Amino acid sequence: MLTTTSALVSAARAAGTGVAALNVITLEHAEAVVLAAERTGLPAIVQISQNAARHHGDVAPLAAAVGALARASGARLALHFDHVEDTALLHRAAECGAGSVMFDASRLSDEDNVKATRAAAEWAHGQGLYVEAELGAIGGKKGSAHTPGVRTDPREAREFVEATGVDALAVAVGSSHAMKDRTARLDLGLVARIAAEVPVPLVLHGSSGVPAAQLRDAVRHGMTKINFGTLLSVAFTDAVRASLAASPEEHDPRPWLAEGRAAVVEAAAWCLRAVDAA
Repeated sequence: MLTTTSALVSAARAAGTGVAALNVITLEHAEAVVLAAERTGLPAIVQISQNAARHHGDVAPLAAAVGALARASGARLALHFDHVEDTALLHRAAECGAGSVMFDASRLSDEDNVKATRAAAEWAHGQGLYVEAELGAIGGKKGSAHTPGVRTDPREAREFVEATGVDALAVAVGSSHAMKDRTARLDLGLVARIAAEVPVPLVLHGSSGVPAAQLRDAVRHGMTKINFGTLLSVAFTDAVRASLAASPEEHDPRPWLAEGRAAVVEAAAWCLRAVDAA
C-alpha cells in the first residue's frame, strides 16, 4: 500500500523504533525494496534523489513505477524525494506522488539555508508535503558544507527547526555518505542530546557505513528515519559484475538485471531489520 513518510515516521517514533529509507535508481532497485518490505513485514520509505532524477532526465517515470509497485503491494511503502536542491524538482513532488521531500540547502550559508528552507517548507506544506532538511552537514559529499567530522550542535538544531518549520531534521553525528564498509562510529551521546532539544524526528544520512548494532543504538537514543543508498548500489553492481563475468557471451540483460535485483532484496532486507529496534 502507498502511504506517506509522515505516517511511517510518526508510527516508528511512537513505537520507539526506526524506519528505513532506501534510495532507488532503477526499476529493479524499486522492485527489490518492495520485495524486501514484503519479505520482512516491515515498512519502507522509497527514496528518489535529485541525482537519480537527473540520471533519468525526468523523475516522473521512476516515481510512477514506485507508486504502482507500492499500490500493488501489501507492504507499507512511502515515496520520498531526497536531497532536492532544485526548486523545480521540489515543485514536482506532489504531482509525482511523493508525500515528502528532503530539501537540501546545506551548501548555502547558515542564514541563506534558513531562508531557503523556510520558503521551501512553507510552499511544501501548502501542498500537503512533509519536509525534511539538514543541519550540520553530513560527510562524504563534495563541497565545504559536507566536510567529514562536522557535528550538529543541539541548540542550533532546535533553533533551525523553529526558524524553518520543517517536519524532520537530518543531523551530523558521525556517519558519512558513500561508505562501502561498516566502520562508522556514531556519537550516541550527541544523538541523545539533539533528540532532547529538537521537537521533530531525527534522520540519519549515510547509514550504509554504520554497523547494525550502532544503528539500533542510534534509534534507541532518538534517531527515527535511517537512510541507505550506497549499500544497495554496491550489492546491485557487484551482482551484475559477477553475472556478466560468468556469462561473457550473454547479451540478454534480463539475467544480470535479475541477479542485481536479488542482491538488492537481500541488502534492503538487512537495512529494514537493522533499524527495527523495538
